[in-house]
Amino acid sequence: MIDQMKPLVLQSMEDETGDRCVDIIRLPDGSYTYRECRRDPEDGHGWRHLSGAILTTFDTAAAARQAAGEEVAWLKDDSRDRT
Repeated sequence: MIDQMKPLVLQSMEDETGDRCVDIIRLPDGSYTYRECRRDPEDGHGWRHLSGAILTTFDTAAAARQAAGEEVAWLKDDSRDRT
């Protein structure tokens, strides 16, 4: 059973270096958001969020993906299909 009290990552899109990603997240209230993360190979911690608290939510995952594509510089330049 999925714990409905935790955000759920629906999609994770990495840059070509594998050091940055954007996660599309479903929040417990049914809204969606995105978070940009980075990973430092020399640090065993794994992925770290580049921003603090989630400030913007969206009604759909597609709207969150579109906003991420417009706001995250490397994702704007990424020509792969993000659907």
